[in-house]
Amino acid sequence: MHQTLATVANLDGLAILERRLGTQHVRQRLALEKDHEAQIFGQGLNFFHIENSTLSRTIIRTLLRAAGLYARGLRNAADVAIRRNHIVSPHLPKAFEGFTLIQLSDLHVDMSEAAMARVIDLLREVRYDLCVLTGDYRGETHGPFDATLAGMARVCAALRGPIYGVLGNHDTICLVPGLEAMGITMLINESDIIERDGQRLHLCGIDDAHFYQTDNIEEVAAAMPSDEFSILISHTPEVYRQAAHSKFDLMLSGHTHGGQICLPGRIPITFDSVLPRHMGVGPWRYHDLIGYTSVGAGSSVVPVRFNCPPEITLHHLHASSRQ
Repeated sequence: MHQTLATVANLDGLAILERRLGTQHVRQRLALEKDHEAQIFGQGLNFFHIENSTLSRTIIRTLLRAAGLYARGLRNAADVAIRRNHIVSPHLPKAFEGFTLIQLSDLHVDMSEAAMARVIDLLREVRYDLCVLTGDYRGETHGPFDATLAGMARVCAALRGPIYGVLGNHDTICLVPGLEAMGITMLINESDIIERDGQRLHLCGIDDAHFYQTDNIEEVAAAMPSDEFSILISHTPEVYRQAAHSKFDLMLSGHTHGGQICLPGRIPITFDSVLPRHMGVGPWRYHDLIGYTSVGAGSSVVPVRFNCPPEITLHHLHASSRQ
C-alpha cells in the first residue's frame, strides 16, 4: 500500500481534497492507514479485526468446505434482494413526502463478481430519488485499489440521479478522487442541502468512525440548522449516541453485514461492532433518532453468507403514518 499511496498522493485529486478538507485531515488519514495497515489487534472501536486476519479466512473456508457448505454460501452471497423500509417522521418537510433513498452498503465490489452482477441487474429495475453509499467499497483493507474503482465504475453506470457516499473502514481516502470522478459526492465530515419544491433537508456524512476514527459529527452538526430535517450517513452505526445528541433525525449505516454468517433464525454470531445487538441489523430507534443498519450487498473476509441475505435497501420517507 505504501507505494500506491505515495503514487496517488501526487495526483491533483488528492491535492484538491487537501484544500477542501484541510491538509491536516488528509495527512492524518493517510498516516493512520500507513501506521495501522492490516492490524489485527487494537486500534479502533473494537479490539479484534477479523477482516485483517489471513488465518481467520483460511479457517472459515476450510471448515465450510469440509462441511460441504462453501458452494451454498457462495450462492447465498450472490442472491442480493431489494428490501423496503418505511420511515415516518413528523419533522419531514411535506415536499419530501414519499421521497425515496436507495442505500448500497458494504459492496466490497472485488470480492464477488456474481453478487455485483446481481446488484447491477437490480439497480436497473428500481426507482428512487437519491442514492447513498454507506462505505466499504474495497474487499481488502489495504493494498491496490484499481479493481475496486473498476468495480465501482460498473455499479455507478447503473445508478441514476444524485449519488452520495462516505468512506468505511476498508477504504483508503485515496479512493475519493476516483469515486468523485464517477459522479459520487463523497461526504467526509461534510454536508449538502437537498431541495424540493422550495423546502429542504440536510444530508451529512462522516469519515470512518470504526477503525480510523476520523469522524467529526460535531463539526457537521454545527453547520446544520436544528429546526430542519437532517440525515446522517455513517459507515458504522456505532456512533449512534453522538448522532442522537447532535439532533439528527435519521441515520443510515452498514458495516455489521448483519452478522453475514448467522445461525438459523438469522441470529448473528457476531456483528464485529460495539453496539446493542438490536441496532446491528434493520430499523431501530435511539431517543428521537431513527436509524437503519443495512446488512450490505457484498461480503467481507470470505464471500459467503448464511441465514443473512444480502440487500439493497429502499427507504421511503413519510411525514405521517401511512393509512
